[in-house]
Amino acid sequence: MEFLSTIGGGLMIIMVILFVILAFFGLVKSGGHMATKNFGFHSIVPDFNLHYWSTVGMLIYAMNGCELVAPYVTKMKKPKTDFPKAMIALAVMTAFLTILGSFALGIYFDANHIPNDLKMNGAYYLFDMLGEQFGMGHFLLYFWAWTSLFFNCALVAVLLDAMTRMLISDTGDKYMPKFLRKKDKNGLPVNGYILTVALSSFIMILGIFLPDMNDIFNWLLNLNSIISPGVTCWIFYSFMRVRKNSKKYPSKYVYIKNDKVAWLVGIALLIVTAVATILGFAPQDIKQGTGLWWYELIINIITVIVLIGLGAILLDDVKLNTALLLIKHNGFGWAF
Repeated sequence: MEFLSTIGGGLMIIMVILFVILAFFGLVKSGGHMATKNFGFHSIVPDFNLHYWSTVGMLIYAMNGCELVAPYVTKMKKPKTDFPKAMIALAVMTAFLTILGSFALGIYFDANHIPNDLKMNGAYYLFDMLGEQFGMGHFLLYFWAWTSLFFNCALVAVLLDAMTRMLISDTGDKYMPKFLRKKDKNGLPVNGYILTVALSSFIMILGIFLPDMNDIFNWLLNLNSIISPGVTCWIFYSFMRVRKNSKKYPSKYVYIKNDKVAWLVGIALLIVTAVATILGFAPQDIKQGTGLWWYELIINIITVIVLIGLGAILLDDVKLNTALLLIKHNGFGWAF
């Protein structure tokens, strides 16, 4: 997993930065020709309608994921100083690539006539055009395809491992069912992995009635703009609770020193993230009010209800097991 993460992540960063650089060189080479006509400030400013606000969660999703490194922080050489630096670097890089990357996309794609499958195949179209422009044929296209393969394999491995470890290992025993805490001889939470795969399969099944693969891809991507910010809401809420009782929960990794300021930052981010999560339920890339729009809205709601419901069921299972243990401990074990 570490090998895949290093290769996949490294290649992805190189290719994205290369894209931005080549796009601007290509703009100069073509004499300033852009696919988006009359590109100006009005092209950057969006229409602040329901569709726009429903995509804010996607921006949060793009920035999210840094909390996934939590199980590996202790493996850093100097976690106390290196972890905050890594988070700042991540924020700067995301902002850099979002702003310049969006401008670079406008060079090769007409913002007024965006391909329907841009989210799924846009990167392949782009690197193919760059390769043709710079006389490299399809080399960049193939190189991107291999980069995407390594990156996505690493992403699946990290998500499966990190999310499961965060759920199982970092949760108190009184909140986690015993069967999920079970580990194999290598210390891996095998039942947690099975649960994660089962949930992923359930989500995939919900999308099988969508018209084609492009719609499924777009829906899954947009679903992340609900799930990812929604999970982050709990992270901000937990952060507020911890900073309100910082003496009870001391930490070596503190970025904002003042507890009151940290709490205010936490609640501000919680409100923004919660609003983005709610707005994210509105389906994107589909005409509002159509049958397909309503179907996606329904499966978005079902997905969230099932995930929250599962959490409640698991917690109730822990409470039931605790009650049974208390009954046995108090001399009523014969009943079982």
